[in-house]
Amino acid sequence: MIESGYILRPASPLFIGLSLFAALLLNFLPLGSAPWVPDWLLLCIVFWTIYQPRRVGVIWAFLLGLIMDVHNASLLGQHAFMYPLVAFFGIHWQRRVLGFSRPQQILHLLPLFLTASIWPLIVRWVSAGELPIWAWASLFSAFVEAALWPVAVWILLAPQRRPTDVDLNRPL
Repeated sequence: MIESGYILRPASPLFIGLSLFAALLLNFLPLGSAPWVPDWLLLCIVFWTIYQPRRVGVIWAFLLGLIMDVHNASLLGQHAFMYPLVAFFGIHWQRRVLGFSRPQQILHLLPLFLTASIWPLIVRWVSAGELPIWAWASLFSAFVEAALWPVAVWILLAPQRRPTDVDLNRPL
């Protein structure tokens, strides 16, 4: 994948695993009830399914969703359904998203992040029969996730931009 004329190195499976684990740990922080806190794991899953669809796919998203369901003590399957669905669309939209500039990628991925934010509200409404008005504030996290997309791309692609062999006579 060429990004602004620079050929990226292959992504290390160790770095992919560490980034997913770090995102999982960030989701474990007790800040989840605030509406401005993004779903870090969702952002990381979307990134890796777009940039490395052969390494991170629907099965990894499902397993990480099960871990999030157990941790949040939410209805089993809430995250385990949402993460693979988002991963599927990340894989499906991969070529389309990579053809856009970063601001266009934000606009293209915003409906995906909004759908992922609406899903827990739908599950709460169907399972409990209630939908408090303050629950709609959680949709704000989708806009935060979309705004963090360029930062996530810059951070998660940084190890792939490192040159393997620094040679001042050969720019590539």
